[in-house]
Amino acid sequence: MTELVLLRPWWLAAWPLLAMLGLLSWRRGAHAGGWQKIMPPVMLEAMQRLGHLDRGTGAARLSCLFAAAVLATGLSGPSVPREDAPVVAGSGAILIALDMSRSITEGTALADAQTAAAQVLAAANGRPVGLILFNGEAYDIAAPTLDPSTLETQIAVLSPETMPGQGSRPAAAFALARDMLSNSPDNDLVLITDGGGIDTAAIAEAERLTGSGVRLLVLTVSGSAGPTVPPDALEKLEIYATIVAADAPGPVLQKLSAPFLGRTDPVAASLRFLDLGPFLCILAMFPLLSLFRRAA
Repeated sequence: MTELVLLRPWWLAAWPLLAMLGLLSWRRGAHAGGWQKIMPPVMLEAMQRLGHLDRGTGAARLSCLFAAAVLATGLSGPSVPREDAPVVAGSGAILIALDMSRSITEGTALADAQTAAAQVLAAANGRPVGLILFNGEAYDIAAPTLDPSTLETQIAVLSPETMPGQGSRPAAAFALARDMLSNSPDNDLVLITDGGGIDTAAIAEAERLTGSGVRLLVLTVSGSAGPTVPPDALEKLEIYATIVAADAPGPVLQKLSAPFLGRTDPVAASLRFLDLGPFLCILAMFPLLSLFRRAA
């Protein structure tokens, strides 16, 4: 079955209003443009027979309401997917926020985190990519660049000595990412973490980040050193982010490498569909033709 999509569904809100107008018109009954209120019935009947006044039939009113309903339906943008839809390269930036807390750098998780970051670079599909490292604080290591080779080198040389600080504050990484991505649309933040430090502040910053239009994607690594991170540490982020394991990053990589579909640009999104609205609006002419019929 062909998928039907409404590009501008808010136009369907006109239907209840038109239904109310139709009901009011039906309750008022036949009318003659207001002349029935001041002319004697005999004179009104004579004028109507001579064709000088409308006989008060509801055909004209119903034709106008039906045409308006058809126009509202057409303006709602009923559409079907286009097989020849243009593929537009993504333009939004990708930021990688890599957790460099001791629980990761002193265990086997660091190698997995580096591999995950390298996979994100490979899936960027020509989009600019930047890098944030964080533990107790977050640092802007590289602004989004179209040359991922510079980031490959920086990611490959990460070690426990790169950031000797303690703690893990994803909230700081979220806040920094929001500042770095504030001036361009359709951005993504990829958080690579073992789940440490996901607290109330991190959830609040994640809400602000996604509220600003940035999509949050999370890759989780295992094999961290130190205290075990609670299994439900990332559950509170699920409402704001797509969360998958770093050793099975398919869903996240697919989102990053997919063609740009205009998450915030309705014009770009409409390129994927054939809008049937203009053809439907043409049908509104037919009920209106009866209004131009000459009286005998």
